[in-house]
Amino acid sequence: MMLKFQTVRGGLRLLRIRRASTAPAASPNVRRLEYKPIKKVMVANRGEIAIRVFRACTELGIRTVAVYSEQDTGQMHRQKADEAYLIGRGLAPVQAYLHIPDIIKVAKENNVDAVHPGYGFLSERADFAQACQDAGVRFIGPSPEVVRKMGDKVEARAIAIAAGVPVVPGTDAPITSLHEAHEFSNTYGFPIIFKAAYGGGGRGMRVVHSYEELEENYNRAYSEALAAFGNGALFVEKFIEKPRHIEVQILGDQYGNILHLYERDCSIQRRHQKVVEIAPAAHLDPQLRTRLTSDSVKLAKQVGYENAGTVEFLVDRHGKHYFIEVNSRLQVEHTVTEEITDVDLVHAQIHVAEGRSLPDLGLRQENIRINGCAIQCRVTTEDPARSFQPDTGRIEVFRSGEGMGIRLDNASAFQGAVISPHYDSLLVKVIAHGKDHPTAATKMSRALAEFRVRGVKVRGCRPCLPPGALGPAPVLSLGRSASAGAWPLSCPGSGPGLLSAQGGPRPEPGVLLRGAPRSFLPFLGEITWSLCSAHILQASLLEVLIPQVEVEAPEPAF
Repeated sequence: MMLKFQTVRGGLRLLRIRRASTAPAASPNVRRLEYKPIKKVMVANRGEIAIRVFRACTELGIRTVAVYSEQDTGQMHRQKADEAYLIGRGLAPVQAYLHIPDIIKVAKENNVDAVHPGYGFLSERADFAQACQDAGVRFIGPSPEVVRKMGDKVEARAIAIAAGVPVVPGTDAPITSLHEAHEFSNTYGFPIIFKAAYGGGGRGMRVVHSYEELEENYNRAYSEALAAFGNGALFVEKFIEKPRHIEVQILGDQYGNILHLYERDCSIQRRHQKVVEIAPAAHLDPQLRTRLTSDSVKLAKQVGYENAGTVEFLVDRHGKHYFIEVNSRLQVEHTVTEEITDVDLVHAQIHVAEGRSLPDLGLRQENIRINGCAIQCRVTTEDPARSFQPDTGRIEVFRSGEGMGIRLDNASAFQGAVISPHYDSLLVKVIAHGKDHPTAATKMSRALAEFRVRGVKVRGCRPCLPPGALGPAPVLSLGRSASAGAWPLSCPGSGPGLLSAQGGPRPEPGVLLRGAPRSFLPFLGEITWSLCSAHILQASLLEVLIPQVEVEAPEPAF
């Protein structure tokens, strides 16, 4: 084991040499700031995103540091780093990763050069970015001031207006009473939507369709926002019905250079949470794509954006786009952008934090091209029998779907892993890349069909081709109960051809075929979906069939 360890470290030294020798010469047209190479990075996060950053750092010859809560002692991200330190002793599981003093203390005591926030937790907290800066540790992300501005949805909206980017009709500041919501409804009509002014992720968000629903939804949105973000401030917008949710990946440096890496379609959502992401967006008008990317760059320049970020838009059925928000961090779905542009976004983040310019890195807008299509599906540990509530336990069997064109990003997807009730239910991100959308969808369907999971309940999603192209929807197996690999039960809609009404021939409800070596409880949670004539998936058209299951039946053979 010692010999193996020394070999790995030797390899890292070679990586450092290669990193120095292959660095491109500085562009003569770029103003030169001080370049400070990063030698050690700490990820103030957990799970798959921590591992994603560790891998990028290792490729760049950078030493890695993990932090973990008391509940995460056995988690994989701790083992993947060169060093790992306990934080938040005695605190609640989530609070451990939000405890800025402990994180900064670990960074200072262990000579950490830079902190990567990942996504979630402290990733969009301006006070954390400022604390890193004050401690002399680089924050791999935008400046604290930009994080603050983008985190305040009201200020971000004002910046978008100043940049000439269209926004959804709404209040310019948080409302302070139910009366203001009444006045807004009188002016713009229903439906409207309440949104938390200081947070996102679907929390503090309520759609209202009539005056009768106004007071109840106002109170609920306020309570949710207060509980989730410590501030119940809300603003009101006109609700765009059945939109597409399109976001644009941007990247900026310290020299004022901004470029985009095209768009992602994140319209497939459940409870305002994304579950399927596609890049580039299918059937997107080229002129609309140009407007979206141009407005994203314009907005980023308006605020002096630096590092990676995402500008999110709604696109209505008439092709008009409206700015929603800027996520000043790496997104869960950054993977699909990497697949179609061949740009490693985490590498770019680190290089920008070191003081390198985008031209230095060979990143110029005219060189960024779309290469094929990529789809990401999130496989989560959720129980379909309990309205897809998170499920916990130990994974007894885990076999993934792999092969050419498939990428898996995960941290707890292995036999023996314990799924904690304290954190997000994401088990694995499955990313398929092909020369076009049908090819990527076919690869994804094949990969999901190969999964075998037992011990916890899981939910998967299946990208579809036109009717009849792929056959029956694959099912993710988990022993005595499963949920079908299908689109989630509530979708805001999407573009033509993105969703399919087919699900293959419907089987007779039944139980496990005893003795079949590769059977795995098919159709315990079969989803039948339909597509209306306007190519918009409607929840009212969905039918859920849960057949009878013989719970005493023997477990399937593998």
